[in-house]
Amino acid sequence: MDSVRYVTAERVAHLTLDRPEALNALTPDQRDHVIRLLAGASGDPGIGAVVITGTGRGFCAGADLRGGGATAERVPGDVARTIRLGAQRLIAAVLDCEKPVIAAVNGTAAGLGAHLALACDLVLAAESARFIEVFVRRGLVPDGGGAYLLPRLVGPQRAKELMFFGDALSAPEAERMGLVNRVVPDEELAKTAREWAVRLAAGPTRTLALTKQLLNASLDGDRASAFTAEAAAQEINMTTHDAQEGLRAFTERRSPVFRGR
Repeated sequence: MDSVRYVTAERVAHLTLDRPEALNALTPDQRDHVIRLLAGASGDPGIGAVVITGTGRGFCAGADLRGGGATAERVPGDVARTIRLGAQRLIAAVLDCEKPVIAAVNGTAAGLGAHLALACDLVLAAESARFIEVFVRRGLVPDGGGAYLLPRLVGPQRAKELMFFGDALSAPEAERMGLVNRVVPDEELAKTAREWAVRLAAGPTRTLALTKQLLNASLDGDRASAFTAEAAAQEINMTTHDAQEGLRAFTERRSPVFRGR
């Protein structure tokens, strides 16, 4: 699909939304294509990390509402089904990807686009980037997992402020609130994202996948469940080549050579 570019290099999958004239707003076809690409990267042993970014002035302006579907006549159940099979599937594809996913936010990230960025494991933002919980401006309830993601990142009071007012949040403000890992000059965004991704891709892939799973689940359960999951993850991880290599390298006082398995 021309409007979604996908290239791999150095064990990193680079997924670029390329519809700059629409600030990379996602059509249903684009959204489903991104979901398929993330699923493919998740299961590809040759991929160790994923970078999601956009072209032009926008990272992603959210769902494309210009197709007419937003105002079409509906029957009960249509909206819930559309959200469940659309926006929620996209966010789940990021959260469930077994590889670290980096958002390189190059510009405006609004609505579903903001949630796409915030679902990623690490968020880099250009100085010109903005995050907007735009739903309230349209009289809409947030979708794409926003009410799940935001309170976990900034707490319920900050989440309500962002969602109730719908004001644009600058990249430095987002960093101060904990929504962004790092803000970099616009011209350094792609370079920094590539460096982070290559470093992750050279790491112990299965270890990172299990760590991501533990961290994502930790906020949804009690301590006993978290400790049980931790022990199970350790059991699985200790069967991997990379865990055994890491321990050997430690005892032999050398740098480990990970193979991603």
